[in-house]
Amino acid sequence: MSKPIPAIRSVKARGLVVPLKRPVKNAFGVIDVGPLVLIDVATDQGVTGHAYIFAYSKLALKPLVHLVEEIGRELIGKPVAPVDLMKTMDAKFRLLGWQGLVGMAVSGLDMAYWDALGKLAGKPAVELLGGSPKPIRAYDSYGVVDPVADEKALRDSLEQGFRGIKIKGGDGDAANDERVVKGVRALIGPDIALMIDFNQSLDAAEATRRIARLEPYDLHWIEEPVPQENLCGHAKVRETSPTPIQAGENWWFPRGFAEAIEAGASDFIMPDLMKCGGVTGWLQVAAQAEAANIPMSSHLFAEASAHMLAVTPTAHWLEYLDFASVILAHPAEIVGGTVTARGPGLGLEWNEAEVAKYLILY
Repeated sequence: MSKPIPAIRSVKARGLVVPLKRPVKNAFGVIDVGPLVLIDVATDQGVTGHAYIFAYSKLALKPLVHLVEEIGRELIGKPVAPVDLMKTMDAKFRLLGWQGLVGMAVSGLDMAYWDALGKLAGKPAVELLGGSPKPIRAYDSYGVVDPVADEKALRDSLEQGFRGIKIKGGDGDAANDERVVKGVRALIGPDIALMIDFNQSLDAAEATRRIARLEPYDLHWIEEPVPQENLCGHAKVRETSPTPIQAGENWWFPRGFAEAIEAGASDFIMPDLMKCGGVTGWLQVAAQAEAANIPMSSHLFAEASAHMLAVTPTAHWLEYLDFASVILAHPAEIVGGTVTARGPGLGLEWNEAEVAKYLILY
């Protein structure tokens, strides 16, 4: 006889500001700390599901913590059935809208549900989804770099086995972007994939000019050349680009990806678990990517993304950008440039001694 579906007993959220081993400079500034919200969903079967979300700004920590806990109060007693709970959230927030902090909270909770279900089953989440843990090819994700000053860090990435390096652009003029790309390409050689991320900083005309200028350096993709909501702009840039266009980290829930795919906005997509609807939303986006034959990568959350890419038919690259290892009992491990999913659940457990160091009290 099967066990009853566990019910939610409590939901707790905590805000932290953790140090970063490698600050991330982009076209709009520098991310020098990691504002994180830890989510704990306790069940009536004695298991607690964990997830974390990245708030981008310390200003968003307090409202996110309170939003997760307020939503959680209304979830007490409900079965941990992610699809059903997502429908509940749709009904609750349909008129308000799903983007922004609401979308982040709902997605984070969904990840915690799946972590709890995996722990209750004693299996990695990837196995609950019908797959198995396997090495997923990862690229090392940088901010703005200087080929000379950052040479050691870039060589360290290669020594760890990474077969791809991503850097940021758009913080200066086209000549500066070319200088950096040329220098990094010379440093890493022709066989390592090199990507550049403009973080939505250009208009379509300027993006087209810069992409043409960077063509000789064999870039693997150009990421978010124009504002994420400008699907027509993305499609316009893509029409003439000799390099594939990557986007998706700022598209919200499966509907956002359906609209982007319909618009022909990009060659590749890279959903963010915190914005696409968590595990439940990711599965729907992966089905869209398979139907459209679009390679699909991840954004952030390497630990959970390793589970998701293992069941994604068009899996492409896993982004490795470390925001949370300092507070994780078992951080993601790079082995030969790959990350393999670990369980049970999403493999998330807090190092509570470290959590206490960076906890923000409200």
